[in-house]
Amino acid sequence: MELANYHTINDIKNLLSSDKKIRLSEISEEKIKKCNAYLLSKVKEGNSAIYGVNTGFGSLCNTRIDSTDLAQLQVNLIRSHACGMGDYVPHDIVKMMLLLKVKSLSYGHSGVQLKTVEKLIDFYNFSTLPVVYELGSLGASGDLAPLSHMSLPLIGEGMVWSDDFQKIEKAKSSDLALGPKEGLALINGTQFMQAYGLSCLFKAQKILERADLHAALCIDAYDGRKEPFLKFSHVIRPHKGQLDTAKTILAHLSGSQILDQSKNHVQDPYSFRCVPQVHGASKDVFHQVASVFETEINAVTDNPNVFPDEDLVLSAGNFHGQPLALQLDFLAIAIAEIGSIAERRIYRLLEGKRDLPAFLTSNPGLESGLMIAQYTAASIVSQNKQLCTPSSIDTIESSNGQEDHVSMGANAATKCLKVLQNVERIQAIELLTACKALKYRDPIKSSDKLEKLVNEVEQIADISDSDKVWADEVQKIQDYIST
Repeated sequence: MELANYHTINDIKNLLSSDKKIRLSEISEEKIKKCNAYLLSKVKEGNSAIYGVNTGFGSLCNTRIDSTDLAQLQVNLIRSHACGMGDYVPHDIVKMMLLLKVKSLSYGHSGVQLKTVEKLIDFYNFSTLPVVYELGSLGASGDLAPLSHMSLPLIGEGMVWSDDFQKIEKAKSSDLALGPKEGLALINGTQFMQAYGLSCLFKAQKILERADLHAALCIDAYDGRKEPFLKFSHVIRPHKGQLDTAKTILAHLSGSQILDQSKNHVQDPYSFRCVPQVHGASKDVFHQVASVFETEINAVTDNPNVFPDEDLVLSAGNFHGQPLALQLDFLAIAIAEIGSIAERRIYRLLEGKRDLPAFLTSNPGLESGLMIAQYTAASIVSQNKQLCTPSSIDTIESSNGQEDHVSMGANAATKCLKVLQNVERIQAIELLTACKALKYRDPIKSSDKLEKLVNEVEQIADISDSDKVWADEVQKIQDYIST
């Protein structure tokens, strides 16, 4: 499939979930070749200094490089900048990095040779995945360290994952000889942040869908009221996410005997009554973040930018990750709130009110029921609060002051993914708790949809009375909802 046909977040998601191989369009190939030929002609002229082509890098930008050393300059760049540390970047994110780097280079403003882009395409198509490390990028001069590790195997160096992705091994030798600017084009750019961000968005989309479903289940388990979800209150405060959430909750509860029975209580706590306002706000953030990332994955983010038709090579700052850093922090906060309000619903279902036994056990005292499941959820919520301290408000001067303001977007990206993984854990506890609570409403039934969900959970986890190692049951549910 021609990569030029993939523009949206969903396009990329569908491509990654398929076995389709990618290729460049003829138009992209011509743009790449034209730009490369133009850059080589400028280098041959040798009249002016071009950053990263015949100069050093960072604060060494005023150091001219001899024409005989230009190829070695690019190799040295990738080797020296491959200084990442920490955990391995997940395989699916590495594959996304390859895809997104190809996409950025395909616009013909980076000066690379066609063979280099084709090598990246081969790595993607045949799942040759470089070993990349989580730590090392400041998110400003591009994701230098992680992209350097991604690029080393292109020149026959560094490490790659084995065919079964179980161990790492040395990269195979390569016939690729880098030309002027190619090392810089490969390691400049925001593809590490982009790939993590897309992974976060894919996960966030599922979390938000589950949030409404689980909330609806909790509402009936708690014998909640219908009024907060009727359209009348929402059309007079018409935030899109709020309207969507109220409508979705009512759809999930459609036909519920529990919802339609008379209530002794006048109002529900906020964690039930304000689901449209809280979930809806997070949905609105999701769409905002997705919009920014959609712009970024269709952009050129290396430096300098090459414009053959205008006879310009411009040293600018498209590698700076600030647009992504702010959005990643925003997304982490928005999804953490989904976990926070879910934990409050867990708490309410365990407090021994609304005709539910304390901690959802028929033998409280001898048995502790789900007491510690709520502790665990509270612990995770607390950790997420710490993780949601924005990375984008920080900056540390680097490269002898040449790079004096950085985005820390890479840290925002890896941190955001941890927050989302934590919310998945909270949602697993919420689903366990809500299903177990709803069983106490028998013989009065919830909606067909929610009763079916309870039955599915009962097939994969033991939610019956009597104390057990609840961690095992929660893990089964997490595996179920995360697939």
